[in-house]
Amino acid sequence: MSKKPETMSKRVEALHEAEAKARLGGGEARLAKQHEQGKMSARERLDNLLDPNSFEEVGLFRRNRTTTFGMDVADMPADGVITGCGTVLGRPVRVASQDFTVAGGSAGETHNKKVVAMMQSALENGTPFLFFNDSGGARVQEGIDSLSGYGQVFYANVLLSGVVPQISIIAGPCAGGAVYSPALTDFIIQTRKAHMFITGPNVIKQVTGEDVTQDQLGGADTHMSVSGVNSFVADDDEQAILIAKKLISFLPQNNAEDAPLVPGEYNLDYDAEIGDIVPTEGKAGYDVRDIIGRIVDNADFLEVQAGYATNIVVGFARINGRSVGIVANQPNSLAGVLDINASDKGSKFIRFLNAFNIPIVTLVDVPGYLPGVAQEYGGIIRHGAKMLYAYSAATVPKLTVVLRKAYGGSYLAMSAKDLGADRVFAWPTAEIAVMGAEGAAAVVFRKEIAAADDPEARRAELVEEYRNTFATPFMAASRGLVDEIIDPGDTRKALAMALENLANKRVLRPAKKHGLGPV
Repeated sequence: MSKKPETMSKRVEALHEAEAKARLGGGEARLAKQHEQGKMSARERLDNLLDPNSFEEVGLFRRNRTTTFGMDVADMPADGVITGCGTVLGRPVRVASQDFTVAGGSAGETHNKKVVAMMQSALENGTPFLFFNDSGGARVQEGIDSLSGYGQVFYANVLLSGVVPQISIIAGPCAGGAVYSPALTDFIIQTRKAHMFITGPNVIKQVTGEDVTQDQLGGADTHMSVSGVNSFVADDDEQAILIAKKLISFLPQNNAEDAPLVPGEYNLDYDAEIGDIVPTEGKAGYDVRDIIGRIVDNADFLEVQAGYATNIVVGFARINGRSVGIVANQPNSLAGVLDINASDKGSKFIRFLNAFNIPIVTLVDVPGYLPGVAQEYGGIIRHGAKMLYAYSAATVPKLTVVLRKAYGGSYLAMSAKDLGADRVFAWPTAEIAVMGAEGAAAVVFRKEIAAADDPEARRAELVEEYRNTFATPFMAASRGLVDEIIDPGDTRKALAMALENLANKRVLRPAKKHGLGPV
């Protein structure tokens, strides 16, 4: 007697059962363990990131094709990574989220192909790509196929670079080759539950004899303050997702669009207090973020790499509703000098802003490049040149405000007129010169000071003479190197007007594959 065919309702019921099982990942016990560690599941992360009911999953029933080492009977729902499309704040995105409850989130051939498919979709549709990393690394049972998959992800990272924003959220372990994909993206948000390193503490102990913990080697605070690998530190998944959402709000969908304009009535009135923040004494410190807070909309500033190279401050804000990137010397840290790390941090951020059509606002209070044997041996020449290269190559609107001092090569490196700045404003306190008045007077008037009856008194007179002659914004303005000397209270209004007038800026550059900047 022949078997009675299944009805459609039975098939649909079986489908729903399969979907429910697949969406449980590694099962309730492993999900509970994830929660015990203070971590969301892979799906919970996407649920919290994406707008309600916007997620379209792609590849739920994809499976690996490996048959060795028991892989033919292994139960790995979605092959350990959830991929698909959705919206964040109403804007389309492509996403991937590794599932640590499935084989430790290990990445094999199919796993990586799913990720690459979403990256290609992001490229084709012009949307940001966000990737939650929570994986034990390459799936060793798949051998070379897992490495091939990683290579495809890296290749896709490079194809997307400068075309759509790429954001990595490190929410768990990320070791070996897996760390290179995040390093190829634009921003890394790392939670304090997560670690990143090429080789772990055990391998380092075997090879070099060094004892180090996972947190010391690859924790979020280490990568923020020491290595500079990550862009943001979050206490947990929830905070990381909030940072990702805020970051996206400042960015365009892709390199062919502008960042969203936030309409509204913004206060551009005279600020009577902003000028009091900056001491007239050139060596006195202050927090440049106090200035930033007064010139941007609603004092809303998203600082990037806040704990790394703290002598320079970079981040996103809006002025009169327009997204801008802020680059500012920080006098409270190393007097705001440019050094190797600050140059790397600043130039990378400038390149991102230029790639995605975001205007650059530069606040200048810089005494020079950091002197020292360690800096010279470390390559301050090539690293410092990155700032010159990045600003010169940038074609987006570039607005510069000299707050206090701008000396020597570092003056040029902070978006001077000669590097293509569209508007250079200077406060009356600005000193723009080859070097500080004290040092310059010692060189220019060396013989006269030595011959004086009272060398110290004469030196003080000549320092003041030099300062009044050269170290004022009026000399630079007379040469066209400063467009306008402004009352500090009008800074926000001046920047807002310039941004409006430069909104349609277009620059034609010579045809070439790419420049060969310092590395």
